[in-house]
Amino acid sequence: MKTIKTSLAVTLGGLLLAGSAQAQENKLYLFNWTEYMDPEIITAFEEEYNVEVVQNYFNSLPEMFAKLNAGGVSQYDIIVPSNYYIPRLIETGLVQRLDKSKLSNLDNVKEQFRNPSYDPGSEYSAPYQWGTTGIVYNAETFPEAPKSWSLLFDPEVNPSHPFALMGDGQVSIGAACAYLGHGYDCTDTEAWREAARLLIDTKGRDNFSGFVDGTPSLQQLARGVTHVALSYNGDYLFFKDEDPQTFATLDYMIPDEGAEMWVDAMLIPSEAPNPDMAHKFIDFILDAEVGAQLSNYNYYASPNAAAEPHLDAVLTEPPVQPSDEDMERLHFTPSLSGEQLQTFQQLWSEVQAR
Repeated sequence: MKTIKTSLAVTLGGLLLAGSAQAQENKLYLFNWTEYMDPEIITAFEEEYNVEVVQNYFNSLPEMFAKLNAGGVSQYDIIVPSNYYIPRLIETGLVQRLDKSKLSNLDNVKEQFRNPSYDPGSEYSAPYQWGTTGIVYNAETFPEAPKSWSLLFDPEVNPSHPFALMGDGQVSIGAACAYLGHGYDCTDTEAWREAARLLIDTKGRDNFSGFVDGTPSLQQLARGVTHVALSYNGDYLFFKDEDPQTFATLDYMIPDEGAEMWVDAMLIPSEAPNPDMAHKFIDFILDAEVGAQLSNYNYYASPNAAAEPHLDAVLTEPPVQPSDEDMERLHFTPSLSGEQLQTFQQLWSEVQAR
């Protein structure tokens, strides 16, 4: 879910795969978030396996899910969704089980990611990167900012400075739930309704600037369009390192009431054209040095224990590696399905409409 997302990404979801079986054997179709892969890793994989990697991009999980439902299960070999969409992909039959006999590097995965709640036993997924969603704010505007969602939701804490919320409904409602004391990972319908009312009230404030995701929120903060917004720890650190002067006044925090920890994982669609090469790609990413290279490139934490000796020092401390105290406050966004998902979507639609 969580990557350096840009609004300029071109999605090539309509790609039609045709040709001989031999042509398929020499290509791997990767469907990933934008700006989330080191080009040198792709080149190294192509050279090692004499294969061409064709990269296609999505900007949101609903977009990815829609592409798969529209025939993408036979167009892509690897997809990289976030944890809370994985149960939905499994339940709808859009992905296939991994053949672990083909994944010699699977033992490199850290213990905490080997039996995740979103995919017990890691039967369908292998972790790619992980990170957090928190508040990015202007420390000059808020020199004594509380480590709290109140910076967004309490008009007395922020009466006039423009702020934005995230366009991902589960993240914004999760944030409101956490602020109200229901926990970030709440799934109670009444708690959702209370959170939706808070978001509607928050939207009505004069200094609310809209729902903004990923990179655009950081760009707005850098320009002073907003002074508080939600973003991802790796995106924040990437931009701060790339342009330290522009981002000098911006800080990142995980609110004490709780926030999101997410995992992006590699899965193989149910009708992938080249599942054998897909397994080779997953195993390649799980290599110790390649896994470290990936994190060193995109500033996100590695789920690969063997990669740790090869990581840049900045990736072993906050905000990439949360403190022990912050880790206790992090939660996965709940996976929703059936009537529960319908109820949530209705509430979020009401938030957006009002």
